[in-house]
Amino acid sequence: MGAIAIRKALADAGVEWRDIQFGFAGSYEIDNPDAVVALMGLTGIPFTNVYNGCATAGSVLALAADAIRLGDYDLGIAVGMDKHLPGAFSADPRLYACPSWYGELGQFLTPKFFGMKINKYMHDHGITSPTLARVVAKNLRNGALNPNAFRRKPLAEEEILGSRMLNYPLTQYMFCSPDEGAAAVIVCRADRAHRYTDKPIYLRASAVRTRRLGAFEVHSPWLPIEETVGPTVDASRAAFEKAGIGPEDVDVIQLQDTDAGAEVIHLAENGFCADGDQEKLVADGELEIGGRLPVNTDGGLIANGEPIGASGLRQIHEVVLQLRGQAGDRQVPGDPKVGYTQLYGAPGVAGVSILSL
Repeated sequence: MGAIAIRKALADAGVEWRDIQFGFAGSYEIDNPDAVVALMGLTGIPFTNVYNGCATAGSVLALAADAIRLGDYDLGIAVGMDKHLPGAFSADPRLYACPSWYGELGQFLTPKFFGMKINKYMHDHGITSPTLARVVAKNLRNGALNPNAFRRKPLAEEEILGSRMLNYPLTQYMFCSPDEGAAAVIVCRADRAHRYTDKPIYLRASAVRTRRLGAFEVHSPWLPIEETVGPTVDASRAAFEKAGIGPEDVDVIQLQDTDAGAEVIHLAENGFCADGDQEKLVADGELEIGGRLPVNTDGGLIANGEPIGASGLRQIHEVVLQLRGQAGDRQVPGDPKVGYTQLYGAPGVAGVSILSL
C-alpha cells in the first residue's frame, strides 16, 4: 500500500522515484522503511521511519518540511502506512508510556479513554449526546462521497444513538475503526514548486507538541488537580503564529475524530469556537461541507478508519484536493484558500499543519 501511494504521488507531481532525494515514513507496524524503498527502487537515499502515536503523520510532514527548509534537500517524500487488526488498541506500556495498572484496569485507548474525556467535557460545557450523533452522521455522509473511505454508508442519527453503548456516552457507531491504508505527499522547495504544478500548495506552518503537567488526559494520581490546556491547544497556537493567520482565516478543516467527542473537543481546542458553542454549530449545520466551518469533508476517521501512520497524510491529501478545487461532490464552495489539519495521539501529543494557495 505504501508503494502504491508513493507511485500515485509521484505521478501527480510528474516526477520519478530517482528524483526523490530523501524520505520520511510514518508507521506503527513497519519499523524498517527499507521494505517500501525496496519496492520502489534501491537508490540509496536517506529514509527514516517515525512513530508518534496518532500524531505520526503530522510529525513526518514537519520533519520532511524542515529537511528542505534547512537547505539539505530540494525534493522529498513523506509517506504513512499501516494495517491494523480489528478491535481496541491496547494500553501496552511499552507502546504508550502508560503505567501497567492502566491496562490492567481496562483503560484501553479505545473506547474507555475517549469515553471518559468526552463525558467530562459534556458535563463541563453542556454538550448533549444528540450532538455527538449529528457529528457522526455528518462524517458518514461526507464519507459516502469519498471513493477511498472505509465506510460509505450514511446512518440516521437515531440509529447511531441506538447502537450498542461501549463506554458512556459513546455508542458503537461513534467510534472510528482500526483499519488499513497508506498516503504519500511530495514536498519541495517553495521557489521551485511551479516546476511540478501550476497550482502549488504551500505548507505555511507545522507544529508538534506534547502535553504539559496538568493537561487533562484522564487524571492520574501523579497529576495535579489544576488543569492546563492540552497539547492540541499548544500546537494550534504555535502553528497559527508561524503562519501569521488566525482561525477566522481557515476555509476547510480536518480534525482528529477518533470518536465523535474528539471532533467536538478539538473544535474548541483549535480555536474555531468557544467551549460549549459546538452544540449550536452542529445543530445549525455550520460544520457541513457547505457550512461556515466545513470539518472532515472526506469523512474523517469516522468514515475512513484509523491506519495510524497514514491518517494525517490522508488529511493533507483532502485539504490539497479542496484547495485545488478537485474534491468533486464534496468540494467546499467559494474557492477555499487556506486548509487546516490537526492530529491528536493519546495520551498526549498533537500535530497541526496549515496549508494555503
